Amino acid sequence: MNTIQRPMPPLNTDERTTLESWLDFHRATLAIKCAGLDDQQAATASVPPSGFTLTGLVQHMAEVERNWFRRVLAGEQAPPIYDPQADPRGRDGGFDLAAGATLPAALAAWRAEIARAREHCAARDLTDTGRFMDADVSLRWIYVHMIEEYARHNGHADLLRERIDGTTGV
Repeated sequence: MNTIQRPMPPLNTDERTTLESWLDFHRATLAIKCAGLDDQQAATASVPPSGFTLTGLVQHMAEVERNWFRRVLAGEQAPPIYDPQADPRGRDGGFDLAAGATLPAALAAWRAEIARAREHCAARDLTDTGRFMDADVSLRWIYVHMIEEYARHNGHADLLRERIDGTTGV
């Protein structure tokens, strides 16, 4: 049975709480989609020829969190997690599974990136900016983009999970 809490975002609150609550809602949704799976199940490809897997999706979202909150917002020189030779300005990557990749390791890296993201956002206003494509980008924009990124990929996770064991919903 699912033990991951996914609180409903408040229906009537300030903008920042709304954005952060929806982002956390979608983060929890991804965790729920992975709950109870073993490494083999989580590494099961969606539909050939695609190699898309839940473990790869979690790895990708760790890279996305790192990119937007650490590199873009905070200006850190944070190298890619899963492909050290990749250009950190390029596609977020993480989808490919290295030999020995595990779902628990992917989840741990993803949760660590979420924790760092929260640290970087805590002292900033929604109007504070980072740099993306040689332009200023606000924290507000980053939050909205991240909600969209998670919502899209959670749709993929729905289909992956249903293919693995028939679990639907959530």
